Amino acid sequence: MKNRIYNIWFITPLVVIFIILFILPTVISFFFSLTVWNLTEFRFVGLYNFITFFSEYSLNIGIKNTLLYSILTCGFKAVIALGLAVLLTSPIKSKHIVRSIVYFPNLVSTVAVGLAFSSLMHPTRGLFNTLLAGFGIEGPDWLGNSNLALFSVIFTDVWKGLGVATVIYIAGLQGISETYYEAAAIDGAGGFQRFRHITLPLVRSSMNSVIILAFIGGIRSFELIWTMTKGGPGFATDTLASIIYKQYASGFFGLSTAGNVIMFILIIVLVFPLYRFIISREVDL
Repeated sequence: MKNRIYNIWFITPLVVIFIILFILPTVISFFFSLTVWNLTEFRFVGLYNFITFFSEYSLNIGIKNTLLYSILTCGFKAVIALGLAVLLTSPIKSKHIVRSIVYFPNLVSTVAVGLAFSSLMHPTRGLFNTLLAGFGIEGPDWLGNSNLALFSVIFTDVWKGLGVATVIYIAGLQGISETYYEAAAIDGAGGFQRFRHITLPLVRSSMNSVIILAFIGGIRSFELIWTMTKGGPGFATDTLASIIYKQYASGFFGLSTAGNVIMFILIIVLVFPLYRFIISREVDL
């Protein structure tokens, strides 16, 4: 009994902090999403904010863009970073220097990356279109074309996030025992067969971490989008985070709180089933 009380005293501060910093704000957010409110008063309106969010194109486009953004950034990071990690754990010269170069974008502020790529993607003075012009190709308006702008931001996000994903993969690859590869080589397995039947299954736990982190990061992404396009042109690159910010800035606090609740529910509905699925496919060493 004394040991149980002793343990409770250790847990209690953490529980109190968790309730104050997470549970209480979450409950308050759910309540205020059902109201029209400002800093001094509120009026209960039921599901009006949610109905408005899903019926207005300028608002619900954010859900579509958020899903597209998170799926593509997650997929590209998971695949490209795996290839880089396999390359950087192979016996190549100067691989430590290459690792530093690959990780460098993660050391740069997201805002700085957004500003830099906005300049690089300028339709007339940007480096990308200048290089294309050197080959006689007329470059597109990377951030001004409503059909291309979101993919331009996705490209930038993938470039910035590859470093962390690659490091996670490298850690996983270095944890695979060489005896597996030696046994496969004795059995006559080629490079692709070793990758498919040894590397890929045994690095799955690292892949799961990359997928979950990249997917949640994509759903919550804001800084890069706001720095590069501010959600434009029109609403072409608006995500849930940028729409929530715009509604707060315009004084529609209830509507923006409803957007936060939608993002919270979206993360729960998508991430938890995804997590359970990918964990079930892990291979134990």
